[in-house]
Amino acid sequence: MSRILVFRLGSLGDAVVSLPALHLLAAATPGAERILLTNQPVSAQAAPAAELLIGTGLLHRVIEFPPALRSPGQAWDLRQRIRAESPEALVYLSEPKPRPSLLRDVGFFATCGIFRMIGLPWSDDRRRHRPQNGRWESEAGRLVRCLEDLGSIDLTDRAAWDLHLSDDEGATAGSVLAGWPGADNFAAFAIGTKHEANDWGDDAWMETLRSADRPSLGLALIGAEIERERLERVATAWSGPVLNLAGCLPLRVTAAVLARARVFIGHDSGPMHLAAAAGTPVCAVFSGRNKPGIWFPAGTADRILYPLTDCVGCGGSVCEGRAHVCMTEHRPADVAALITSITDPL
Repeated sequence: MSRILVFRLGSLGDAVVSLPALHLLAAATPGAERILLTNQPVSAQAAPAAELLIGTGLLHRVIEFPPALRSPGQAWDLRQRIRAESPEALVYLSEPKPRPSLLRDVGFFATCGIFRMIGLPWSDDRRRHRPQNGRWESEAGRLVRCLEDLGSIDLTDRAAWDLHLSDDEGATAGSVLAGWPGADNFAAFAIGTKHEANDWGDDAWMETLRSADRPSLGLALIGAEIERERLERVATAWSGPVLNLAGCLPLRVTAAVLARARVFIGHDSGPMHLAAAAGTPVCAVFSGRNKPGIWFPAGTADRILYPLTDCVGCGGSVCEGRAHVCMTEHRPADVAALITSITDPL
């Protein structure tokens, strides 16, 4: 195959969890041009997947389309753009869908002239996450299973999550941090999330920061421009040096900054997944919106707080417009203790 279309929707977190599958694909198709087909960001808080993935070398170009194809004209335009590329195969890396939606996607790609499709989750087993060690299989693991015909990859191997950050990206991160008192010893903090039900709230985070406060530990604020003022306000609870980088850096430079942090602190979010891929320990609070394990970050040094209250399945409808009820189970003192266990190990 000389040209492959890779179908992966979503934003930053979705892009990160697809990294092992994309590494597996790249190893199986070393001479192919791999084109990402993805949607544009769904909100101002969501970082585009293409910005992260194209820089890895795992994918070479991108075709983006609106989050919702609202007219036959938009669908026709996308079909023509795909046909012009003449891809020989499609690699399907979408989140689990009901069979009718899957059939609709297959029919669309067939009209684009693509008849070889890899990774289609026809079986219930490929659409569902398997129970695994008291939790559930990660979405990254399910995607890799869908590509098992191409080979296998070890999700515990750091190479499976390699972002292939360049020397220039690392140098830019260094220059951004240069001169800041916390440059050599800092935590990264992000509280943005595209799902409002996952938001723990400013008061809880401020109490956590006060409890975990270390005057010698810096706090680098990570997020979108729209989150900049909120982060600044919450970070007033921290007495150490603070550097607000929200909305200031390209996504891959942000990854290089995260790679230098002692710990990432935040919600279940795209920046959380990015920090884990960069090899930084994660301390994150989760709602019960998804089953435990499916969207947990990569890595073995992570500290995850997942609620005992079972509200999986409400999809946010019960708690729409505010945090899930189960988020109130998390105590700032417990989160602070986990942060301390990473930054001040025994």
